[in-house]
Amino acid sequence: MSYMDISKKPGYRGNPLNALWKEGKPTINGWLAIPDPCCAEAMAQAGWDSVTIDLQHGLIDYSSMVPMLIALSTTPVVPLVRVPWLEESAIMKALDAGAYGIICPMVNTKSEAERFALACRYAPRGIRSFGPVRAKTYAGDEYENRANDTVLTIAMIETRTAVDNLEAILGVEEIQAVYIGPSDLSLALGRKPGFDTEDPVVLEAITHIITSAKKAGKHVGIHNGSVPYAARMVGLGADFVTVGSDLRFLTAGAQQVVDAFRKVYPKAHALAAT
Repeated sequence: MSYMDISKKPGYRGNPLNALWKEGKPTINGWLAIPDPCCAEAMAQAGWDSVTIDLQHGLIDYSSMVPMLIALSTTPVVPLVRVPWLEESAIMKALDAGAYGIICPMVNTKSEAERFALACRYAPRGIRSFGPVRAKTYAGDEYENRANDTVLTIAMIETRTAVDNLEAILGVEEIQAVYIGPSDLSLALGRKPGFDTEDPVVLEAITHIITSAKKAGKHVGIHNGSVPYAARMVGLGADFVTVGSDLRFLTAGAQQVVDAFRKVYPKAHALAAT
């Protein structure tokens, strides 16, 4: 079955990540920090399996998120949202707007994981209030009957407390995946924050999270700064790898062009140097 086939079933838009992960295929996730639908559309056209709109650390709010979700829906890419915090109304509004998965930051305990999962599920499996304003338009008429099995619940593991409670968090049935935030995890372990870490203490924690998640039958993702490091994480068992972000790509691409020009024309006037 092709990627397009599983993402466009008649009458209902399924979630390709569910199918790909069940087949043991790792997926690559794009990341949006710039509040612009044109940028979102351009990123989606690159061919990511999923793209996450970041409401926590990006520059995006709800009003910016909705047109970005609409832009993403012009492609088969799976739209995900990282909410600012574990707050039920923010989670439900993102889902009603058409997010097919929620990444929730700073999930530290079993009770917090349960709160998160309940907010993503309609009764009797959860407490999500019914009102899929845009989600039904995006997904199709079967949304209310299939949303509980379509929407992904992805809890971020990024603190020492979360690592200590990892087994209990993974034991929450409606949590389908965990997502490693390497920067906050590094800080929590008393190390320097950043992506693609080689710090043995942080690497041990990352390996432990991935191994524990796979043992519990859960999927696991991680934020990365480069393709080689993401491939290394897949080798450890990660199903879901983010590489870079729109803002990082824009910054790096612009810098590459400027540096190349200055190398060819070293005497050319540089405003930044004046």
